[in-house]
Amino acid sequence: MAAEIQISIRTECPPGACTCERESLLQDTQGDRRILMLTQTEEKRLIARIEAISSYNDLNRMIGLMHAQLGIRLRITPSPNEVKTLRGIIIQLDAQPGLCRKTRANIPAAIRRCLDARPEIAFAILDSHDLLGGI
Repeated sequence: MAAEIQISIRTECPPGACTCERESLLQDTQGDRRILMLTQTEEKRLIARIEAISSYNDLNRMIGLMHAQLGIRLRITPSPNEVKTLRGIIIQLDAQPGLCRKTRANIPAAIRRCLDARPEIAFAILDSHDLLGGI
């Protein structure tokens, strides 16, 4: 007889404070519940790991891991207008049930801090969208 493994899930937000739809996700038998494994402690570890990213390849690898392990779809693209500062780089998380409002704000903020600390990653993002023309 196999023992059941207990996985801790994110605690619910105070009523009215979040629009994560956690309860409806828990009730949906077909829903992707991987995002609920991102507890507050794990979110802090994820944010620290994002801030420690050292290269564009590492950033892409982290984006892939977040999608594979948590179901988070993250897109980082230059603005269709001019990119004069890092604010011209659009960091977007797709909406999904179970993704907390605070997490939706914390991940892009951590990526911006990473790009502030390592501008070469921002240049690689621009170059990957052919904005620098291979300069």
